[in-house]
Amino acid sequence: MKKSKPRYRAGSIADGQKFMAIPLLLWSIMFILLPLAVVLYNAFLDPSGGFSLDAFRKVFSSDGIYLHLLLSSLWLAVESTLICLLLGYPLAYILSRHASASVMILVFILPMWMNFLLRTYSWLAILGKNGILNSLFSLIGLPGINILNTRPAVVLGMIYNFLPFMVLPIYNSLNKIDPSLIEASGDLGASEGKTFLKVVLPLSIPGVYSGISMVFLPAVTTFVIPSLLGGGKVDMIGNIIESQFLKTNNWAFGSALSLILMVLIFAFMKATSKYNTEENERGGLI
Repeated sequence: MKKSKPRYRAGSIADGQKFMAIPLLLWSIMFILLPLAVVLYNAFLDPSGGFSLDAFRKVFSSDGIYLHLLLSSLWLAVESTLICLLLGYPLAYILSRHASASVMILVFILPMWMNFLLRTYSWLAILGKNGILNSLFSLIGLPGINILNTRPAVVLGMIYNFLPFMVLPIYNSLNKIDPSLIEASGDLGASEGKTFLKVVLPLSIPGVYSGISMVFLPAVTTFVIPSLLGGGKVDMIGNIIESQFLKTNNWAFGSALSLILMVLIFAFMKATSKYNTEENERGGLI
């Protein structure tokens, strides 16, 4: 007599999936929703604990100091992101065509295994007045440069720390492209340049969008890099938010700045997601 196979009910599977989602739900509540609720609550408080819009009025005050700082931070993040894109795309393209790409990628991301703070501190020894860079210039007879505590030093620190976040998504997109498509383009008479523009570049656009998001978001919110490499002379919106919470104890103003920044980041993510979806609908994603 044959034994009947056990039948699995769809309901039991669904219940199991819901149970497995509980840890993620608790994590989201504790570390996303609750902190967001605290920021939202504090943004509309006055010193006496009542409802107030003074913090937002201060952000949009007539002198425009904080709006200028916000726009300056956005532009600094855009500048760093564009440079990462110009450097990262060719590097990802070379890696995707290299036989030992896995080894090269391991070497490339090896510094990321170090602490973010230590990686940034290392640039103080490189860019300092008596640092490695100026010592090297002195050996070859060139004048030293004073780049530390300037805007270029902050941009350089962002590029160094965030460039891998640009390279890896683009590399993944390039690596997924079917080689037969490139071969077919060549068989149809297209040159290497035209094949790149008509086949490779469009198919790698989703990776480009992902890389831009992964670089821009931490760049616009960072406060460690400008604090260390800017020396307090290159402030970004992240530094102001940090000082409001940890130094001046003005949680209402810090929360208001945080909310405005979150709205801008959310708008950026929605725009990126929209363009990425349009590329997928046009068949841009492999």
